[in-house]
Amino acid sequence: MADPSAGLDTASETSAAMPGPRDVAALAAEYHAEVYRYAYRLTGSPPDAEDLTQHVFLMAQSRGEQLRDVGCIRSWLLAIARNTYLKAARRRPPIPAGSLNLDIDGLPAPESHIDIDRERLQSALDDLPDEFKIVVLMFYFEGCSYREIAQRLDLPDGTVMSRLSRAKSHLRRRLLPDSRTE
Repeated sequence: MADPSAGLDTASETSAAMPGPRDVAALAAEYHAEVYRYAYRLTGSPPDAEDLTQHVFLMAQSRGEQLRDVGCIRSWLLAIARNTYLKAARRRPPIPAGSLNLDIDGLPAPESHIDIDRERLQSALDDLPDEFKIVVLMFYFEGCSYREIAQRLDLPDGTVMSRLSRAKSHLRRRLLPDSRTE
C-alpha cells in the first residue's frame, strides 16, 4: 500500500496542512474505492454512495486542517463519510409505506437457497437502524475494536457490544434461514 502521507503537505509529523486540489486528487486516487464501498454499505444505493463519496473528498479538501495524524487518513475519510451519512439521515423524513402504492401480492417469493450475495447482504444492512448499521460497518469494514467504536461514537463499551450482537442476530436471521432457532 502506498504511503498515506504521500502528496500531502505537512506542517509537522502529526498535523497536516489543508490539502490543495492536487493533494485531494491523490487522496481520491488512493482511497476512492474504499470510501465508495463504505458509502455504498451505508446508503444501499449506488447514486447515493457516489454523492456521499464525492462529498467526502470535498470535505477533505475544505477541512484538511482537521487531520491531526497523516497516518490516519483512511479512518478520517471514513469518519467523514459516516458523519455525513448520519447528518443526512437525521434530516430525511421517513416515507409512509401507504403512500408507495405497493402491490404486495405481486412481490416475488423469497429465495430458498442459502447463498449470501451482495444484494441480500445490502438489503439486510438496509433494514438495520442506523445506530446498529454504523456499529456493524465500523467493526467489520473499518476493523475497529469495541473500544475504538465506543470512543468514536461516544458510547459505553457495553452499548457497542449489545448493538453489535443484536445487529449480527438480525443479519443471521435475514441471511441464514436455519439460524431462526438460535
